Amino acid sequence: MEISLHESNQQILKDVSSNFIGSLSSNMFAYGLGLMLLDQTGLAISFGIDMVITPIVGLLFLIPVGNLTDRYPHKKILTYSIVIRLLALIIFACFIDFFHGLYKLVPVIIFLIINAISINFSNTSYSAAVHELVNDKKIQKLSSLTQGSISLSQILAPAIGVALYSIFGFDFFIYLEILATLLTFLILQTMHFHYNHSSNNSSGKTSLDDFKSGLSYVNKRKLIKYIITMAVVINFIFTALNMGVPYVIKSQLHLGNGPVGFLQSGMAIGTLAGSFLMLALPEKKWFAQKLLIPLLSFGIEFILLGSVFLEKFDLWHLNIWGTVTMILIGLTLAILNITVQVRLQKTVPTHILGRVMALLTTANTSVMPLGTLFYTFFFQNNFNGGYIFIVNGIILSIYTVVLFPVLLKNIKLDNQYIDQ
Repeated sequence: MEISLHESNQQILKDVSSNFIGSLSSNMFAYGLGLMLLDQTGLAISFGIDMVITPIVGLLFLIPVGNLTDRYPHKKILTYSIVIRLLALIIFACFIDFFHGLYKLVPVIIFLIINAISINFSNTSYSAAVHELVNDKKIQKLSSLTQGSISLSQILAPAIGVALYSIFGFDFFIYLEILATLLTFLILQTMHFHYNHSSNNSSGKTSLDDFKSGLSYVNKRKLIKYIITMAVVINFIFTALNMGVPYVIKSQLHLGNGPVGFLQSGMAIGTLAGSFLMLALPEKKWFAQKLLIPLLSFGIEFILLGSVFLEKFDLWHLNIWGTVTMILIGLTLAILNITVQVRLQKTVPTHILGRVMALLTTANTSVMPLGTLFYTFFFQNNFNGGYIFIVNGIILSIYTVVLFPVLLKNIKLDNQYIDQ
């Protein structure tokens, strides 16, 4: 059934509102959690522990997440996942204050495992349900505005997070997250999912057979394979950015929490700008440019960021030049993410989209635990963070240039899947 433009716009408004509320509270929670663990343990991995747990959970639950998403109603999956996360938050709030020092990691790790499972199901289900929420003309608008709402929350979260952490401490973030989770649950219940009842949710195949069919489809789409390959390398290097920027500023440059908030807000501003730029760009034009130019830009941007840290600027100049560089990184990341997501949602059949998205997400994040441990070693042993970012940028630039001709060739081959 064709979804009207009016209903599509209503669904977009609800989805964007839900994402903004959930993302704002989650980012503040993650920010508060990282600061609390850094204060309690002094470990560089404090801001990267979630990057270790989430990919491991993704690998372990790859088959059930993809298969269940394609077999069962997406709204039901989303409802269950939110309820489980809400219960986990309540239990976490009851027990976190019984642990101190390094022992804080015990309840944190248990909660993050449950949280990762819930978010994995939720994100995959939302991605696979795009054709049930809006018509095809609104897919890029939905993706862009959703990314924009998440980016806006990331702009606000660091500044609000630092202020609230200083005033109320970490426990406040837990209660705020419980309230936000309840609100997103209520918004979900008002959304209408238009299911295609002609599709057979019970295929009669085993879970392994269903998983293999997803692998077979990805293997047939060579462009997706190369995107996954590139994403593995980019995500490995991005772990240095996610955990390294706070550690370099706080522990190597000794500049406190303020610049961390500025730089992370800068990346969110860039992502927001990229989301709005994608709203303005034609959906069916310049796919190659929207994919390849960001890939080439990442290496240059990492080199610029490393140079900023090496210059040993005063606080004012570090905030300015570091934030500008992070804006460029965020802009590049948003264009790349939305381009890939819209391409998959427009060209992959709905009945297999859940498995494809689960495969892509898991492959993208599977190297993050290795990256986190790898870069933790260098940062914890006092390697200069500026040089780490510059070397990463050089490696990424060389790798992208080498694969550039292959990607261009497969983009042309993949155009046959458009409008099928």
